Amino acid sequence: MVEEGALLWEPTPEVVKNARVTQYAEWLGRPGVTYQDLWQWSVDNPDAFWVSIWDYFQVLGHRGDGPTITGRMPEVEWFADSTLNYAANALRRAETDPDKPAVISRDETGARRTLTLGELADEVGRVRAGLVRLGVGRGDRVAAYISNVPEALIAFLATAALGAVWSSCSPDFGAASVIDRFTQIQPKVLIASAGYSYGGRWFDRTPVVADIAAALPSLAATVVVGSPSAAGPSSTAGSPSTAGSSSTAGSSSVAGPSPVAGASSWEELRSVAKPLAFEPVPFGHPLWVLYSSGTTGLPKPIVHSHGGIVLEHLKALSFHQDLGDDDVFFWYSTTGWMMWNYLVGGLLVGATVVLYDGSAVHPDTAALWRIVAEEGVTYFGTGAPYLTASMKAGLKPEGLTALRGIGSTGSPLPPEGFAWVYDIKPEVQLGSFSGGTDVCTGFVGGVPLLPVRAGVIPCRCLGAKVESYGPAGESVTDEVGELVVTQPMPSMPVMFWNDPGGERYRESYFADYPGVWRHGDWIKIQADGGCVIYGRSDSTLNRGGVRMGTSEFYRVVERFDQIADSLVIDTGTLGKEGRLLLFVAMKEGHTLTDGLIMQLRRTLRTELSPRHVPDQIREVPGVPRTLSGKKLEVPVRKILLGTPPEQAANLDAMANPEVLRHFVLPPRTGGR
Repeated sequence: MVEEGALLWEPTPEVVKNARVTQYAEWLGRPGVTYQDLWQWSVDNPDAFWVSIWDYFQVLGHRGDGPTITGRMPEVEWFADSTLNYAANALRRAETDPDKPAVISRDETGARRTLTLGELADEVGRVRAGLVRLGVGRGDRVAAYISNVPEALIAFLATAALGAVWSSCSPDFGAASVIDRFTQIQPKVLIASAGYSYGGRWFDRTPVVADIAAALPSLAATVVVGSPSAAGPSSTAGSPSTAGSSSTAGSSSVAGPSPVAGASSWEELRSVAKPLAFEPVPFGHPLWVLYSSGTTGLPKPIVHSHGGIVLEHLKALSFHQDLGDDDVFFWYSTTGWMMWNYLVGGLLVGATVVLYDGSAVHPDTAALWRIVAEEGVTYFGTGAPYLTASMKAGLKPEGLTALRGIGSTGSPLPPEGFAWVYDIKPEVQLGSFSGGTDVCTGFVGGVPLLPVRAGVIPCRCLGAKVESYGPAGESVTDEVGELVVTQPMPSMPVMFWNDPGGERYRESYFADYPGVWRHGDWIKIQADGGCVIYGRSDSTLNRGGVRMGTSEFYRVVERFDQIADSLVIDTGTLGKEGRLLLFVAMKEGHTLTDGLIMQLRRTLRTELSPRHVPDQIREVPGVPRTLSGKKLEVPVRKILLGTPPEQAANLDAMANPEVLRHFVLPPRTGGR
């Protein structure tokens, strides 16, 4: 067992000297400042800090004479009288360095496509012109039901260049889930993949695309990308490529009619070359609409702004991930997860971005590590479950010569996961980040100036005034409390779509502490600024008054070699103690025996507390997860308290909805 807080990595003097955040501090006139002091300055002087980000990165746009920040959360306006455009900043190097690689695209088969900055800008110009022909203009919505392929990035940048609003879902979402999202924003154009490959299987999505289009009366056009047949290419922004080969964007071999009746093809959309132009928009103009996970109720349509995302991603990617012109940046994601939006932000800092379309574990668990090695990835990000799965599989990835940073997010990474990363690459900087779709970034994360300790996130991010609130709403240190943000950040939502009075927005984040953002996570902030995330505060285990995050429980349970996955639920309600139930999914070839149950109980008693010994341990075929890999603790808790599965969770937003029925417990007849 790895001790929480064990030192795993320290930056060398050379790493500190060359870090981009060090160069920024010198530019500020604060050479040699400690990270903690720099963070304190950034939150004590938010006006000066965010102006410095604009100036340091020489953001393209017009910074007006208006105030940097006006109002109080949640009614905040940033950079009044300023204008800019996200796409202009993402493609700013296309004229000066057109031959620099911008995009590397890979899929499960090994097929590879590339785009230089010049080629990317040309494609964006073509698609922008196609959208204009379809009637898309400033403020209109373009919805995409699309795989993580170059066409997704091209269409997003073309949409942003027009001042239109982007919103995407991954094609593994079911029709009902997509309709729930897109009907709220009334898109003018739908761009959709005809099919996709996952886990070695091909999925024809044309019937689903037709259903989605039929449910969106606002549509003026539907554009279909690729062929519905597994035998045909999955995308059309370049010539079809064979496994291991490379091709660039250009005219497609897949012209002809769209496979969806009444729709046009991607080739038609991009058929006319036009010079690329960018619409200047106000700082707070909507850039995209992201969605809450949609595990219960109608997903929240979260709107972020051009200006807020440009400043936040420049800061986060450059100072915390330490990314720049020489980097190859790969974060495993789908277009339905905010990390896709974060990944494409790599263009803002000049990095080459790697897009991967497919399963992380096909044909085996090492699939992503092979891409990291083959593409010379310098920074690789993924969900904590993938790092844990790699550890459990005993992987020792090879060929990671260029890799200098690993990012982890989505759920807490246990100390053992931290230690495994340093077993495979001792000199790498591991950045465990925690934030969310709500702000499209991390509140807390890594930075190259600070050491990495097992299970501990090194710092609060610059400009993010994160605090831990105790039961009385007081700020606490070295105690587990509610993660709150007590000062606005520019990437906080400008609004929820179709929420004109802002009631839904206020209820989501500001109902508990007026004027303070409550995020819904448990956090402990250490005296030195390090942070430990303990999972969602609405799924915490509260046994006899002792609160514990579920991540601590999983850390113990999933250390057992026989167990593939687990879910723990406390059914207690306010003022009433409930039952503690542990569900385990076993590895192939193993079953839950009485002996293993005894071992689990004994270990949990010893390593956690007698209060945290489960009342019942049950075997299930799988743990329910969202499409982005998060465990569905809250919906399962509702099921255990009597809510029907189909009402407790949005089945279309789940990776494995078939397992939910296994969490309906039979009526109790007495005893435990």
